[in-house]
Amino acid sequence: MEKAMLLIQNGMVHNAIDKDAKRCDILVKDGKILQVAPGINPPDGPMEVVDAAGCNVYPGLVDAHSHIGLDQFAIRNAGQDYNEYNDPATPQLRAIDGINPFDPHLQIAAAVGVTCVAAGPGSANVIGGTFAAIKLIGRRVDDMVVKAPVAMKCAFGENPKNCYRTKNISSRMTTASILRDYLAKALEYNQKLTAAGEDPEKKPAWDAKMMALLPVVRREIPLKAHAHRADDMCTAIRIAKEFNVKLTLEHCTEGALIADILAEEKLPLAVGPSMSSVSKAELMQKTFATPGILQRAGCQVSIITDHAVTDQRYLPLMAGFAVKQGMDPFAALQAITINPARHLGIEDRVGSIEVGKDADLVLAEGDILESSTMVRAVYINGIKVCRQTTQFDIPMEGF
Repeated sequence: MEKAMLLIQNGMVHNAIDKDAKRCDILVKDGKILQVAPGINPPDGPMEVVDAAGCNVYPGLVDAHSHIGLDQFAIRNAGQDYNEYNDPATPQLRAIDGINPFDPHLQIAAAVGVTCVAAGPGSANVIGGTFAAIKLIGRRVDDMVVKAPVAMKCAFGENPKNCYRTKNISSRMTTASILRDYLAKALEYNQKLTAAGEDPEKKPAWDAKMMALLPVVRREIPLKAHAHRADDMCTAIRIAKEFNVKLTLEHCTEGALIADILAEEKLPLAVGPSMSSVSKAELMQKTFATPGILQRAGCQVSIITDHAVTDQRYLPLMAGFAVKQGMDPFAALQAITINPARHLGIEDRVGSIEVGKDADLVLAEGDILESSTMVRAVYINGIKVCRQTTQFDIPMEGF
């Protein structure tokens, strides 16, 4: 039986590429956006038609930094799968082996328009493992993956020190030295593999950690560097340059102190979460003004929740708070759509309403950045996944 196409008519389309919204129709076939234009004539064949008159239509929202599915609903201790506390360097760990698709947080977030996130290890370790970009619908993580791996997590600052203070880390210098050591060994491992060619007798012994780091030293994926303090960000940049690896900076709490430097480096920045307490010294500069300051300096800014530090469903609300603190509204929308998609290297699939991209769409009766806005419907891959809701509802029925 032929699958019905989807035609969304009469909506005010905010495509996250053009600053001005336009009243357009959107035609979807096989989960992809087939056409975006005013007055689309429905083609022949099975068709679901949705009248979006009075609605703003947005791309599905994207979070570049989350631990959703790894920090499970209502069981913060028993459900903790986002940090390994027995080894400060665990590059071989993969998010896809820990994400629980049945964690209710996924459904709750999808109901307000968050459709794609990068989920992965936390920041306990100097090297934590790889993140995966996933859609927030599905029963098997393999079927939810947009791209895996998207990045290798590493961490600077207080977290590795506090987690391993009684073992082998008590200073920022030690953290940096461990990361350098592993990158140097991975480069050497890569050189030996290359020199061996197809001769199995010449290949180095199997090493899961080194194999996991090969995509980093081969510049296939970036280091995803947890760094709050300005000096930690500079250390991450220094090490990335030393080893010629790609880098994204995560959190950037003190980013405003070096906004011009970060703009010159042209690195993707994931800023936040600002909606949480100042739980440690390196968070003293936390403010919703930071995303706007960095954006105006010329940086590519994504706003993140770091779920479960901030609940995943509050991603659009956090962008709204950034607007209240001076960020341009269109820049704030891009910070939760196309910019995180670019940050993760998945902008060919998600982050904007353009022909050929996944049909991840949000129909909202108002501004998506306002807490009072009612979300009428959310589509992931062209499939409607939720009932009408607001950011403060918790939908508990199944999709």
